[in-house]
Amino acid sequence: MKAEQVIPILRIFDYQKTIEFYMDWLGFEIIWEHHFEENTPVYMEVKKGNITFHLSEHHGDASPGSSVFIWGEGVADYHKELIDKKYKYNRPGLEKTFYDAVSFTVNDPFGNKIVFNEKFDEEKHGGLEFYSVD
Repeated sequence: MKAEQVIPILRIFDYQKTIEFYMDWLGFEIIWEHHFEENTPVYMEVKKGNITFHLSEHHGDASPGSSVFIWGEGVADYHKELIDKKYKYNRPGLEKTFYDAVSFTVNDPFGNKIVFNEKFDEEKHGGLEFYSVD
């Protein structure tokens, strides 16, 4: 078997909070939304670059408190972009991890964590100011 794409499903509870967090702050776009009928839970696909999530209000689709670990490029720049938005509910620190990455974690309003990582490069990241976890 060869996987073409892996799409995590994250449990959500509030449509407006979802829009505020994923679209307005993180910069995802809604690809599609589905409701079985009016006034039923939403199931949606959101995307930012190569990152795709399914977000579901349906009880059996996922457990709140899940974590998604992402390797990518431009993590420090993305971190700065998010910090500059001064989002009231989330101000993640940038850190250099024990596994030699530049990393930050965001916590969505529903208890899910998304960890953004980029392999540390001294030339590229040496001058960054990191959050200390001591």
